[in-house]
Amino acid sequence: MSTVKEPLHPLRTARYLWLGILLCALVGGACFLGGRWSAGRSETAKIDTVVLQNQLSEIRELATVTYAYTNMAQFESSNDFYGVKIPFTTKSFILTYDGTVKAGVDLDGAEVSVSGTTVTITLPEAEILSHEIDEDSMEVFDEKTSIFNPFTVEDFTSFQSDQKAAMEEKALSRGLLAEARAKAVSSVEQLFAAALPDTYTVTVQ
Repeated sequence: MSTVKEPLHPLRTARYLWLGILLCALVGGACFLGGRWSAGRSETAKIDTVVLQNQLSEIRELATVTYAYTNMAQFESSNDFYGVKIPFTTKSFILTYDGTVKAGVDLDGAEVSVSGTTVTITLPEAEILSHEIDEDSMEVFDEKTSIFNPFTVEDFTSFQSDQKAAMEEKALSRGLLAEARAKAVSSVEQLFAAALPDTYTVTVQ
């Protein structure tokens, strides 16, 4: 027994065709919007990272620690002959002066990453950023010189360099770098706590 199929009505065929076109359009639109949404989220993360990085640069000075000191040092030099001082060649002086050593973290080297609502800031190690001597504060006492061994510019520059190195070592021994890093971490945490919504978590390491 054979079965005869009823031919499709033209209106029904057109309806199926339009339904197919509409379904394809909906799927295509969803894919397009999904791609735009993903790209938008990625771009937002990039923009946020750049903004946060720029904000770090604005607190560079606040994230430093200053070690101020007053130093008194004695310079003495004489000519010698096989380890024996030659008479009348000794020159010496006592110098007092004020100086400042600044230590901190180079925030230009900080790395910022954003993952959802978590912001992670990785800071470089603390270091000495500058060491300045106040030349107006310099006073020389008990200066002694010799016509056989007069003072030279090198005497002063070498002495100053040695004293700066000695004072930096003293500052480091008192925990200057640890204090500088702690202040940098605190400053960065306060910055982002004020700049970001409460829903964000900030980690500084």
